[in-house]
Amino acid sequence: MKAVEKRRMCPNCRAFISTADRVCPYCDVPLGPKRVARPSPGETLAGFIPQARFLTVLILTINIGLYLATALYSMRSGGSSLMDIDGRTLFAFGAKYRDAIFLGQWWRLITAGFLHGGLFHILMNSWILFDLGAQVEEIYGQRRFIAIYFAATVLGFLASTFWSPALSIGASAGVFGLIGAMIALGVRSQTPLGSAIRTLYIRWAIYGVLIGLLPFFRVDNAAHLGGLAAGFAVGYLAGLPGAFEDGIEKFWKIVAVLCVLLTGFAFLQMFLWFSVASR
Repeated sequence: MKAVEKRRMCPNCRAFISTADRVCPYCDVPLGPKRVARPSPGETLAGFIPQARFLTVLILTINIGLYLATALYSMRSGGSSLMDIDGRTLFAFGAKYRDAIFLGQWWRLITAGFLHGGLFHILMNSWILFDLGAQVEEIYGQRRFIAIYFAATVLGFLASTFWSPALSIGASAGVFGLIGAMIALGVRSQTPLGSAIRTLYIRWAIYGVLIGLLPFFRVDNAAHLGGLAAGFAVGYLAGLPGAFEDGIEKFWKIVAVLCVLLTGFAFLQMFLWFSVASR
């Protein structure tokens, strides 16, 4: 039987070292136990779904829950079927709409990213988010993932607001932000692997924009490009997580908490507005 080589990657310099090393021989950074030996609560909770991570699964769950809620509301109010949600319902649940946002309903820049207009729409976004989200969450960590996804959603729909007055919804602004973060990873890594990552995800972005130019898809390319730019910027500035809880990691923890609080507050605002408007 062939012996298994006991190696791991240094979380600081990314060099391959022995599992027995307690100090990296390349960068002299003290090492703790392997990451696999210290699973996070998110990894434990999401472990029943292969390749998935906690935040990715959580976002998918929220998206599906809201889709079912909008579908039921739409059908009860005489709107569309499960396959297609009417615009009045989407507006009531927080879709992006320029006039409403300019009147102070800023929370629509957040809530719009969790709504979908039809079954095909949510299935496509969920499929891409399930694969891509797990990769970005694994590479960047949960704190940076939250910041990337939040910034991409908000700035994506902000770009859409200035580009078009039309109603707009969907997770694709956040998804394009994840693509932008992977491009940033490739740009920062001056290696053949980094070049391959950069090329692959630039191709993804180009394909997404080209599909958005087809008239029968009714895609909001402004939100896509805004999300892509925001994801790239945050991913490039954030870099990869460090091995220890230093000042930089505490900063991204604070950023992540603020993003979560703002998202929760946005949904609270949506609920209060919905309660008044539906009377």
